[in-house]
Amino acid sequence: MPTGIDTYRPPIMGVSHMVSCGHPLAAAAGFRILEEGGNAIDAGVASGIAINVTLPTATNFGGVAPIILYHAASDEVVTISGLGRFPAAATIEYFDRNHGGDLPEGILRSVVSSAPDAWMTALERYGTMTFEQVVTPAMELADKGYAVSPRLAGALEDTRGQWGKWPTTAAVLAPEGRVYQAGDIFYQKDLARSFQRLAEVERAGASKGREGAIRAARDYFYKEDMAREMATFCQEQGGLMTVEDIAGFSVGVEKPESGEYGDYTVYTCGPWCQGPVLAETLQIMAGDDLQTLGHNSADYLHLLNQALNLSYSDRHHYYGDPDMVDVPMEGLLSKEYARDRRAKIDMGRAFPEMPAPGHPWEYQGPTSAHPTVEPKPVFTTEQERDTSYTCVVDRWGNAFSATPSDGFTGSPMVPGMGFPISHRGTQIWLDRDHPSGLQPGKRPRLTPNPALAFKDGKPFLVFGAPGGDAQCQAMAQTFLNIVEFGMNPQAAIEAPRVTGWNFPNSFWPHSYMPARLTAEGRISADVVDELRSRGHDMEIIEEWAPGMGSPCAIQLDQRSGIISAGADPRRDSYAIGR
Repeated sequence: MPTGIDTYRPPIMGVSHMVSCGHPLAAAAGFRILEEGGNAIDAGVASGIAINVTLPTATNFGGVAPIILYHAASDEVVTISGLGRFPAAATIEYFDRNHGGDLPEGILRSVVSSAPDAWMTALERYGTMTFEQVVTPAMELADKGYAVSPRLAGALEDTRGQWGKWPTTAAVLAPEGRVYQAGDIFYQKDLARSFQRLAEVERAGASKGREGAIRAARDYFYKEDMAREMATFCQEQGGLMTVEDIAGFSVGVEKPESGEYGDYTVYTCGPWCQGPVLAETLQIMAGDDLQTLGHNSADYLHLLNQALNLSYSDRHHYYGDPDMVDVPMEGLLSKEYARDRRAKIDMGRAFPEMPAPGHPWEYQGPTSAHPTVEPKPVFTTEQERDTSYTCVVDRWGNAFSATPSDGFTGSPMVPGMGFPISHRGTQIWLDRDHPSGLQPGKRPRLTPNPALAFKDGKPFLVFGAPGGDAQCQAMAQTFLNIVEFGMNPQAAIEAPRVTGWNFPNSFWPHSYMPARLTAEGRISADVVDELRSRGHDMEIIEEWAPGMGSPCAIQLDQRSGIISAGADPRRDSYAIGR
């Protein structure tokens, strides 16, 4: 097993700029922009859109793209809520009346495509280049094609039962009835034309200045021709989205949530995603001597999993769209609340089912009625593999972290556009009492959640991961491997991991596996036996499991100026820098 020094892949180190993300060609796209003089936001948008091209089973340009970034010139951390809203016509009553309380696959799971707005808002406000400049690498990949990797070929074949039922998608992923194979050249001509249409609108608006021209391209997507094309197709397929739903949408630019772990501050997006789980979990563990417990010992993994159990219970009972739900974030992320939650952990015995939520209202204001939401046990061993990730730092001190998602497998592709409308509605609940229960115009609670960590007030770690409910778990282990166990980012990412499932899954139908703890095959058998004796329902899987989350990370040493990056070999992630 790699130590803090030895890794299967070499750590990538530099002194100027760095990108690490979910695909080598996307990393190259971001690096190209950095080399051309763009900043981290320019390069992050370029790499993120390139991921939309190179990982079609995991992301798409019409999907979601939550972003967190550090803008050095203003010395501020901001988040961009790249998550769409349900149509105004979407109600629980509609699904009860027409679908027996089920949330059917496909177009009815559509929320407004938010990634284009997120990418362009980041670029407009914090970038330096035009949209055409940063989209050009992705446009070239879509138009001229790229070689299909064995991993992508396998993903296309494995998901054929999902996307094969939609003729518009099958025409792209299996032209002439043949699914793309490893070594084939994969072309996405319609997607390239969509990029070109947006670039032409931007070019025509050049007299408005860089920001105004980007805004014109953005409005063309949400308020003009492209919006009408998406809405028409959605309604033809039996969906609920209208032109008005699309035109009324915009992402938010917001302050982050944060938690503290010793000298470190961990910033996440808000409770419209699961990001605060990471901050809460680390605060729960902040008072323990993890080095004495030992890396991946039974005590350490038990404590980590139980802290995550507590945070995921709070996620289930409290998180939702803060525009429509009063989420007690101040209480959930207070240090006093973390100490209260830590006291619930029995180091000798695992929670046999999802623990009860805490009482965060007591730590921020008047108390309220205890939540009554209960998990419904639906057993499954399926692990979500949707989503990807990108992170970038530049020579000026900017940092960019984004988690694009929504592959081509969840909803039919809009003809002529080269992407489907976001199907992230799959993370809603059809439960009126649930904080993430469906309402018109509401955002589902999102799993993708990019993060930044600061040390002594300066950027220290830019990190994130794909993997559904495994994301925060992989991110916490990567962070602690670096901070507590002295690993470089590559070693921290490669180290074997565990993932718990003792809570309702974020994806419909919200499966639940009480006490389940999944361990990669490299975890010691003695440790597995000890965890089992404490009541964990242990599942041992392959040694390098893509479903366990696949982080990318960039670490900054503010004293030496060295930038170090890691990228997870569990998937096709890669890092490039100098």
